[in-house]
Amino acid sequence: MYGDTARAERAALTATLVALIGAGAWVAIPFVPVPLTLQTLFVLLSGVLLRRWGFLPPLCYLLLGVFGLPVFHNGLAGTGVLLGPTGGYVAGFVAGGLLAGLAYECRERPVRLAGLVVADLAIYACGAGWLALSAGASLPAAVGVGVLPFLPGDALKTAAAYALGERLEAR
Repeated sequence: MYGDTARAERAALTATLVALIGAGAWVAIPFVPVPLTLQTLFVLLSGVLLRRWGFLPPLCYLLLGVFGLPVFHNGLAGTGVLLGPTGGYVAGFVAGGLLAGLAYECRERPVRLAGLVVADLAIYACGAGWLALSAGASLPAAVGVGVLPFLPGDALKTAAAYALGERLEAR
């Protein structure tokens, strides 16, 4: 990395965002079967700050949890979390970070905002789909318990990620 400041900045941002996604897991309001956390804010910020590399922090976070570090909600770790009802959301973080990042490659504000919304929808799609499969529930039931209660909070987190992106872009 010597002499490559962009690569060094990307590595530092990735490490910081992995830590923030992990910390966001600890800020949890228990819902059944999926807790409300701050993780999606930091996943979206991954895309905002790292652009096309926005998938790296959520991927590293996922791998740390799989390898046994207690980074998932409530200090959980291991592949069992990914096989449980919340596993689809964690896997969806990778897609969400990538989609938000690709949208932020574009300079137009409406595209960026739409990219954040699409990133959230990708997280929901992965999460609700896996929730339905893992719980043996119908997809409408999984959407009812795994998406609808979270829409207002995620709308605020999406707006916050967009506002932070605008603010940081001006620096």
